[in-house]
Amino acid sequence: MKIELTHKESEDIFHGALCNGIGYIGGYGLSLDYSKEDYQKAKGSLQSKLGENALICREDVWLEILKTGGTLSLKDLEGDEDSTISLKEVHERVSKTPTQHLMDYLNEQDDAVTADCILQSVFYEEVIFG
Repeated sequence: MKIELTHKESEDIFHGALCNGIGYIGGYGLSLDYSKEDYQKAKGSLQSKLGENALICREDVWLEILKTGGTLSLKDLEGDEDSTISLKEVHERVSKTPTQHLMDYLNEQDDAVTADCILQSVFYEEVIFG
C-alpha cells in the first residue's frame, strides 16, 4: 500500500511525532541535535509570525528549523548511527512509515510507539531500534 501525503500533512505528522516520541527515542541512546544559531533563528521566525507573547513549544521551533533551511540530527551516543535530516526528508519519508503505525496516527489511535516509528522512518528510512 502506498500512502501519499501533502507536504503540510507530512509536516503535521512529523510535528506530532516530535511531541509524542522524542523522549521515547532517547531510550535508544539517541539525542536530538541542532545548531543553537538555527534554534534562535527559528524561534525568532515563529515569534515574528505569531507575536512576541505567543506560546511556542520546542517542537514548534524544531519544525521551524527545518522550514527555515536548517537541519536536525539524531546523534547516536553509543555507536555510529547518526542521521541528519532537512525538510526534504520529512516530505519524502513520513509516508514511508510502516502502514500500521501511519494509519494509527491518521486514525488518532497513536501512542509513543507510533511516534517512535515515524521518527525512525524519517531519520533512518526504516525502524531499526526497538
